[in-house]
Amino acid sequence: MRLMVAFVQLNIVDGKMQYLFDEDGRRYLDAFGGIATVCCGHCHPEVIDAVINQTKRLQHSTVVYLNHAIADFAEALASKLPGDLKVVFFTNSGTEANELAMMITRLYTGCHDIISLRNAYHGNAAGTMGATAQCNWKFNVVQSGVHHALNPDQYRGVFGSDGEKYARDVQEIIEFGTSGRVAGFISEAIQGVGGILELAPGYLPAVYNTIKKAGGLCIADEVQAGFARTGSHFWSFEAHGVVPDIVTMAKGIGNGIPIGAVVTTPEIAQVLTRRSYFNTFGGNPVCTAGGHAVLKVLEKEKLQENAHVVGSYLKDRLIALQEKHEIIGDVRGRGLMLGIELVTDREKKTPAKAEILHVMEQMKDMGVLVGKGGFHGNVFRITPPLCFTKEDSNFLAEVMDMALSKL
Repeated sequence: MRLMVAFVQLNIVDGKMQYLFDEDGRRYLDAFGGIATVCCGHCHPEVIDAVINQTKRLQHSTVVYLNHAIADFAEALASKLPGDLKVVFFTNSGTEANELAMMITRLYTGCHDIISLRNAYHGNAAGTMGATAQCNWKFNVVQSGVHHALNPDQYRGVFGSDGEKYARDVQEIIEFGTSGRVAGFISEAIQGVGGILELAPGYLPAVYNTIKKAGGLCIADEVQAGFARTGSHFWSFEAHGVVPDIVTMAKGIGNGIPIGAVVTTPEIAQVLTRRSYFNTFGGNPVCTAGGHAVLKVLEKEKLQENAHVVGSYLKDRLIALQEKHEIIGDVRGRGLMLGIELVTDREKKTPAKAEILHVMEQMKDMGVLVGKGGFHGNVFRITPPLCFTKEDSNFLAEVMDMALSKL
């Protein structure tokens, strides 16, 4: 069967909580959240008020001067992290945050080699493109000093859910691809662009131990999976029982405001005093005031708990669809970060590349917006605002059911 899909680009002009509106006033249920970015809901009034009030007082001054909006948010943010992760550097994006984190590991250790995972996405600048490991996102420019380890993919991986077996590849990379010492290791606990792939259990503790023995630092990329999205924990790395040396974040930290951050320990942060590190807009008072408001809303409205309860409910609804539709090969993720992989053959796991486009268009026509990702582009990415409800979940599942039934 050959599917022909006619795409009509949406012009989105308004947003309200979990809904988006096009130029004709039609409402859509947003199950993508601006790529796991909108956590409180579109145009949340308390976030809007914080941004407006700060804009009226001071838009920009640079971090050359002190400002309470910057300091208050940094302190609140650090309080959400474990151990000695207390020093915050603000950036404008996840790419910038990961670039800075990688530079810090190299400065602190005196080594250049960094280990990332195959199928990873960490950004699109010079260093982060090196850490990214999908040809779809890599331009032909110099990308040095990054080794890509076997991905602990529980659905397609050779070792299934045995995280410790995958972890052996990191030890072999250190032994056969480096001097025996490395700068660090960077990974997401749940790969977002990679198709909502949660790393196999036991993987991160084993790898962190290996990296430490090789003198390296461990970076947790929480750009997509952080900030309460997984429900069970505020940070996705916490589900694996590890404490990283550096944590990077963006997207949900600002609910759509351009802000990112790197959080590390005072000892590690000291390396940036060797020269003058500066970011003109990183720590902008308007953005940090908005970010602080986001954090307050998450706590006030118990959105982490909602992500857990509603996300678990939605996942059950999607698993029920898997039992009904042969094309659904896997349902995975946690909280409100869920993935649905479509395959034309469950045994061979053949990616359903054309079919997913057809279903997405059908769902859009019925008023539901979802994302897609994965190396083969055959995985639905369900990352809605954390104010998503069980009623929204039912609507999403029913619309997806109808769209799949039309294949």
